[in-house]
Amino acid sequence: MRLQPVERFDGGQKNAEIAAALRISSRSVERWRRAWREGGEAGILSKGSPGRPRLSDAQIARLEQELERGPQAHGWADQR
Repeated sequence: MRLQPVERFDGGQKNAEIAAALRISSRSVERWRRAWREGGEAGILSKGSPGRPRLSDAQIARLEQELERGPQAHGWADQR
């Protein structure tokens, strides 16, 4: 998704035009244009999640176990 505006940046399109065409916010286009000017195409690629997981490895393992047990094991009437 973030690479689609690059051609439009090169073509001189305005942020509002790009946002409307791609159905995204103008603010996102502004950030991507700035990142593109500073770092080229690599500058607008996603850097991944900004945060670290808030659960420890042990907590994630426990969560997986509980999810495998299913909803009925946790008091729900059915599997929904």
